[in-house]
Amino acid sequence: MNVKHLIIAFGLFAMLSACHTKTSTTDNPLLTESTLDFYAPPFDKILPEHFMPAIKQGIAEQQAEIDSIIRNPETPTFANTILAYEKSGRLLTRASTLLSVLTSANGTDELRKVEEEATPLLSAHHDALLLNEKLFARVKAVYDADTLLTGEDQRLTEVLYREFVHAGALLSAESRDSLSMINGELSVLETKFVNQVRDATNAAAVLVTDIKELDGLSQENLDRAAKLAEERGEKGKYLLEISNTTRPGYIAELNNRDLRRRVLEASLSRASRPNDPNNTQLTIARIAELRAEKAKLLGYDSFAAWALSDQMAREPSAVYSLIEEIAPAYRKKIAADAAELTEFARKTEGKDFMLEAWDWDYYAERLKKAKFDLNENDLKPYFVLDSVLKNGVFFAANRLYGLTFKPRTDIPVYADGVKVYEVFDKDGSSLALFYTDYFRRPTKNGGAWMENFVQQSFLFGRKPVIYNVCNFPAPVGDAPAFLSSDNVETLFHEFGHALHGFFASQQYASISGTQTPRDFVEMPSQFNEHWMTDSVVLSNYARHYQTGEPMPQALVNKLKASALFNQAYALGENLGAVAIDMAWGMLAPGVKITDVDAFERKALDERGLYLSQVPPRYRSTYFLHVFGGGYASGYYSYLWTQVLESNIFDWFVEHGGMTAENGQRLRDLVLSRGNSQPVKDLFAAFTGRLAPDMKSLIRARGLAD
Repeated sequence: MNVKHLIIAFGLFAMLSACHTKTSTTDNPLLTESTLDFYAPPFDKILPEHFMPAIKQGIAEQQAEIDSIIRNPETPTFANTILAYEKSGRLLTRASTLLSVLTSANGTDELRKVEEEATPLLSAHHDALLLNEKLFARVKAVYDADTLLTGEDQRLTEVLYREFVHAGALLSAESRDSLSMINGELSVLETKFVNQVRDATNAAAVLVTDIKELDGLSQENLDRAAKLAEERGEKGKYLLEISNTTRPGYIAELNNRDLRRRVLEASLSRASRPNDPNNTQLTIARIAELRAEKAKLLGYDSFAAWALSDQMAREPSAVYSLIEEIAPAYRKKIAADAAELTEFARKTEGKDFMLEAWDWDYYAERLKKAKFDLNENDLKPYFVLDSVLKNGVFFAANRLYGLTFKPRTDIPVYADGVKVYEVFDKDGSSLALFYTDYFRRPTKNGGAWMENFVQQSFLFGRKPVIYNVCNFPAPVGDAPAFLSSDNVETLFHEFGHALHGFFASQQYASISGTQTPRDFVEMPSQFNEHWMTDSVVLSNYARHYQTGEPMPQALVNKLKASALFNQAYALGENLGAVAIDMAWGMLAPGVKITDVDAFERKALDERGLYLSQVPPRYRSTYFLHVFGGGYASGYYSYLWTQVLESNIFDWFVEHGGMTAENGQRLRDLVLSRGNSQPVKDLFAAFTGRLAPDMKSLIRARGLAD
């Protein structure tokens, strides 16, 4: 049973509807199991109006299943309580998962209305389960009993008990009611935030009427800007879209400094302009206030303390220790980089030139060219999506794990451009189904992510059905889809999550695959990024889109030589986002934030991370991870898991690198284990280290003295 993870996809929401609408199973494909291979969703038959009847019926069915567990007169056992709970809610899981998938990846107005209606029901149902006193008493009885439970039975019992406690099962009846009210209001606000950010990001695109202002913009980006403008009824003009992160990649190409400023300011100020219906400042202030109240109810000093209590880090002090471990090396390097970049820019701009945030990428790209004779446009002809995926990502998976991939054009998809592959194991057996959805669309949330349509489970006889979503610029005309080096890294990253899901080998869905603590789940994805520049892998996928010739060795050498260039900047924008996230999570109950800008500045200043030229990767007003994506007080996990994966990659380097033997060992000891045992034990089993070497990240980023 996987209710917790479904609820996170929507946020935490309000009152349970007693309504129960019956729909004929012949009319609603969500009400029955799919008959497609792998139980893949029949997207060609699913309509927006199918979701609410399925969700309402799913809630009613699971509540009846829970009532049956509670009324059982027998002594609570694993079979009649824990296993029965795990088996419950199949219809609700199916319907909720697909609604979450579609609203995130192809959120039409119709689906967004459905989401707004569904999320309060799902939240209230979540509370009705995890705050159910009689159900928890049975779970606790099994957990406390001196039984002979072993293996996954023992682990599932432990995970479920802790999930109940974390959600507030030990609270008094009055406090549980208060918590449900808080969760309800949070659900509404978090859904509102996601929709506001999506609309604000689309609205923040910068319209350019004079092509002269776009001097320096690549033909690829110029064509895209013209196409976007035409799609919005501005034919003959150019629209520069804003990315989900603070810095749009094309800003490095623009020779017009004022336009660079306008673009970055449009990005930074989105969702925060006065009188804008998509201004999220009041929304996030209230979310933070409610989260602090929730933490107090649950017995914690702050929301961050509560959020981290079931993670690998355990408490906020561990996150701040991580920051303090890394920040001194960052501050030293970023100061040197800023000075070098300013000096470089002044050679052409004059001695009085002051480097601003909108200048950094522009001059960094030119300094990179000067130092390494390399820039992004040199690489793009060799970074074509189809080749990177098939000859890079899939190729690396074959060398390490023996996987092969076959297109499945007979499986329906939810949007144009989505593709499906069947994944085969090294022995030729069918392992999983994999969907790819790589291009940006107005109905798609920003960012990149992986999730399961179908969770692996031996109990239910299910193999994993997994999808990767990205927001790459779509190709224009007959041109192929060119990727930036950041895009290539993202492709490898998200596929690392997919591998974690493919190799799931658990009896129970609730502890299968990527159902691990948040500050471990990013480890396999970040580890997989290393193969992007592996010599064998790179030579296989980096081929010129016209000639098919491999990337010249001289260019490969430049790429590798420049690998650590500007790493302090990338680390700094990440640290800034972590500091902002943690500051919101550390708010004391009753504190109201009325000035978001001042709050952010203080959060950065207190950690010595404020630098006007290095804005955080996300500002609060569009920080989807934190206010609508399940990563509240958890954005640190990207840095935390970089430390873990750096330790694991160090082991690979010491033991022969990319070999099938090493890949099998990682699969056996980590990637196939899900949450079947504490993740710190998985890390220790693979590396031989009881605790990670925090300085490995500093070394990996080239910041060590």
